[in-house]
Amino acid sequence: MAEPIIEVTGLDAHYGLSHALHDLHLQVGRECVALMGRNGVGKTTLARALLGLTPPRAAGTIRVFGTDVQGMSPHRIARLGVGYVPQGRRLFPSLTVDEHLRLNLRAGPTGEAWTVEAVYDLFPSLGQRRKSFGNQISGGERSMLAIGRALVTNPGCLILDEPTEGLAPSVVETVAQGLRDLSQGGVAVLLIEQNVKAAAMAADRAYFMAEGHIVHEATDKAAMTDDEVLGKYLGVSA
Repeated sequence: MAEPIIEVTGLDAHYGLSHALHDLHLQVGRECVALMGRNGVGKTTLARALLGLTPPRAAGTIRVFGTDVQGMSPHRIARLGVGYVPQGRRLFPSLTVDEHLRLNLRAGPTGEAWTVEAVYDLFPSLGQRRKSFGNQISGGERSMLAIGRALVTNPGCLILDEPTEGLAPSVVETVAQGLRDLSQGGVAVLLIEQNVKAAAMAADRAYFMAEGHIVHEATDKAAMTDDEVLGKYLGVSA
């Protein structure tokens, strides 16, 4: 792997007396890396620590683009070139698809490659719904819009929390292929996901979490879909 864009070393995190993350070590370069595990194992806690969002009390090192972001405000981390797609999409019902995208449009570390029209090229169904409000589009379109909203900030790094949750299989394939294309274009993608098919389609490799620990690293797609690994850490099979 080339020089990492995200580098986490010895990260511990607490909520009050609850020890949520234990001595985490992970790296993400210009690739798509999946972070997988059952509900409640600490995946979203890790994302929020990376982003400075109501973070837990944390110790260790988090570097993004070589900058130690521990203690930084979310907007400063975002300005480094970090995009975020939160679980649940968090769209504005009073804004149209087009307004969501144009409100967030700015140059970033990748320049201005991602325009509103480029997002519509990636997700054509959004272009057909550009005048529709955030509460008038389908679940799949909401997920695409949440991704597009992050892309128009032109991030060098994109963190997504369960972007395929509740989506039909055909839409999952569209979203996963879009993420695959992004990583191949040089964007570092950390995909927090429980959908094995989506992760296998999008990611180059994966970390598995259990009880606040990273317990396994799958270094290729075959290892990511190994039935023994999936059964042990997710309770599913490929």
